[in-house]
Amino acid sequence: MKTFPRALPPGLLIVGAVCCTVFAWASAFVSIRSAGAAYSPGALALGRLLAASLVLVALLLLRRGGLPPRGAHRGILLSGFVWFGGYTVALNWGERLVDAGTASLLVNTGPILMALLAARLLGEALPPRLLSGMAVSFVGAVVVGLSMSSGGDGSTSVLGVALCLLAAVAYATGVVAQKPALSFGTPLQITTYSCLAGTVACLPFAGQLVAEVPRAPLSATLNMVYLGVVPTALAFTTWTYALARMPAGKLGATTYAVPAIVVLLSWILLGEVPAWLTLLGGLLCLAGVAVSRYRPRAQEVSAERADAPAPGAAGARGR
Repeated sequence: MKTFPRALPPGLLIVGAVCCTVFAWASAFVSIRSAGAAYSPGALALGRLLAASLVLVALLLLRRGGLPPRGAHRGILLSGFVWFGGYTVALNWGERLVDAGTASLLVNTGPILMALLAARLLGEALPPRLLSGMAVSFVGAVVVGLSMSSGGDGSTSVLGVALCLLAAVAYATGVVAQKPALSFGTPLQITTYSCLAGTVACLPFAGQLVAEVPRAPLSATLNMVYLGVVPTALAFTTWTYALARMPAGKLGATTYAVPAIVVLLSWILLGEVPAWLTLLGGLLCLAGVAVSRYRPRAQEVSAERADAPAPGAAGARGR
């Protein structure tokens, strides 16, 4: 008798998608810092989005994804222009003025805005455990920020801080705009066309990109391509997969783990040894994510029973 491998549980797939997104986005802060020395913010954004668009369009054609339904167009355009386009340019510019660790901490104030916007515009709940986890992670982010400022040279740019906070606002706005679109299209559709919209928004920087590519070192160009393929094409697809299956506020809280990972990657790849206070803050960031994601066993059982199909309803739920 022929046996077939069992499919992975949906919960495990969601956790895997979230982990992939978090680690890929953390690596992006280090790559942006490296590539930003050779490419201007707009050119780097356009090159990154062009590389991502090529990969995503190829995947969409292979999967025969087709065009997104009309109901998804508004969310695609808003998330594409604000998140893929505006966020990328603002972050690239900000990281020319502040270090990667500080930039990641500032950008990761976005989940707070995201949860509040989702509650206001999408009607999502703000459970006490999520709020507690956000508070713990925010304290961790503050601790890391204090450790960096006390150990740095005091030259943190006000403009750089403002640009990173602007990127956080664009990030939160883009996620909340994207959530309703996922009710109409697939994660791959929404990601691909949002990326294409962001690429169109960055086309005014095409002249800069063409002029800078011949002068840039190969390592910077490879970093730009990496930014397009992994933190954008791959990570945004896994993000939308998870976003379609869990609340935006709760998913956003998981990205508080990014600063801790950025600090670790900066230590390994850039030789920046973090102080003990920085490590403490990173652990608090991770603890906050754990608090926001934790659910007592009794609640898990209740949720599983609530999600279980009623007798005779299996055919109606399967798709």
